[in-house]
Amino acid sequence: MKTLLEKYRIPTYLFVLILGAVWTWLSAVPAGSTSAGEIPAPQEGFSAPDFSLRSLDGDTVTLSELRGQPVLINLWTSWCAPCRAEMPAMQRIHEKYRERGFVILAVNATNQDSPNSAAAFVAEHGLTFPILLDVDGSVSEHYHLRSLPTSFFVNSQGIIKEVVIGGPMSEALLQTRVDNLLAEAP
Repeated sequence: MKTLLEKYRIPTYLFVLILGAVWTWLSAVPAGSTSAGEIPAPQEGFSAPDFSLRSLDGDTVTLSELRGQPVLINLWTSWCAPCRAEMPAMQRIHEKYRERGFVILAVNATNQDSPNSAAAFVAEHGLTFPILLDVDGSVSEHYHLRSLPTSFFVNSQGIIKEVVIGGPMSEALLQTRVDNLLAEAP
């Protein structure tokens, strides 16, 4: 004599399978409601999201206008200890590679900092690469900033080759990454 469980095992399995199929069909995302091919967060192998920001000098810098040059996008604040620690190495790398077309864009997360604090930091460290002010946090949002500093190494075609979250980055790490970007440039 079969137990109740044995008697209804197959119908129970079929019911669960059908219920799962119905749930999958009902919860599917409708066509056209996705991000239209955009990735949820900038990552290696994908295009770096474009942006235009004002610099401390008052110039407007647009990432897409730098196409053809390798770029380091570094998101930072003046109060971030690892950010402070890696900036001197970034300055030395800038001085070493700028003649070869390498560009550093230091994007200050000004919505978490202030223009005055950023300017004082730049003066204190003698930084000569562009310091951009993300006043409304739009670049931090597009780049899904979760930790300071965060750096994106972008090749001359505008593709992110590497993302480094946290820091400080050593000068040796920076040099290796920049050498790699320059080696693949046409």
